Amino acid sequence: MTSSQLSDDQVQAYHRDGYHLARGLFDADEIEMLRSAAKADQALEQQAYDRDDGEGGKVRLSLWNHPEENIYGNFSRSRRMVDIVEQLLGEEVYHYHSKMIMKQAQTGGAWAWHQDYGYWYENGVLRPDLCSVFTAVDRATRENGCLQVVRGSQNLGRLTHVKVGHQTGAEPDRVDAVLERLELIYCEMDPGDSIFFHSNLLHRSDQNTSAHDRWSLVCCYNTKSNSPIREGPHPQYTPLAKADDGTIRQMGPVGFGDAQDGASTFKSGSQQTSDRITE
Repeated sequence: MTSSQLSDDQVQAYHRDGYHLARGLFDADEIEMLRSAAKADQALEQQAYDRDDGEGGKVRLSLWNHPEENIYGNFSRSRRMVDIVEQLLGEEVYHYHSKMIMKQAQTGGAWAWHQDYGYWYENGVLRPDLCSVFTAVDRATRENGCLQVVRGSQNLGRLTHVKVGHQTGAEPDRVDAVLERLELIYCEMDPGDSIFFHSNLLHRSDQNTSAHDRWSLVCCYNTKSNSPIREGPHPQYTPLAKADDGTIRQMGPVGFGDAQDGASTFKSGSQQTSDRITE
């Protein structure tokens, strides 16, 4: 696998649609290293926390702010991922935070319709110049609660977010109106596929009612010039050292549990208000 570069047409499509789906960004061996590390990582599991989705399911995730010298850090610092984000956003980016979404078989909860910038605006981020990269660790299908996006909804600007059941989401009446006008896309993905999406893109996911897990790694990036104006739950600009494409294989499936300071990594993430965590 080599570093990726999008065509001009792909970049234009991202700005029109609000997302870019990169099939096979990570190969089978790399994604199996990530899966085996994550599902055996006791530090990741111990720091994970649940949140009711208001529909009888539970959302479970672990969140951290800075990439470590482990398998997760090697994914979030990967040149093939970061170079695409910089191409889409047009300048240097840094790691805003990452999270492992653990949507378990039968019990994995739903996420309400929301925009990431609907939350991050409250953290002192002035512009929606951020991008999230959602990488499928397990196969994502409609049955196990794959990501759903509304094509072109980033062009609506930041919507007001309110309490929606046990979560914070975009105003339901406005979302209903948007869904009457714009196209809903179910993002079914194979392991190793990655979707890059704008921070104002409306997205959600259903509960996992299947017999199969749907785990995903979500890496979020902010532009250097858009560093938050005040300290918040996620970092201000911190230079990001990109990892060459062979780094994942060289280090192998090293997780948080293999590092002495693994438990402290999650401190700032776990202190966030739980209803404002986003997929």
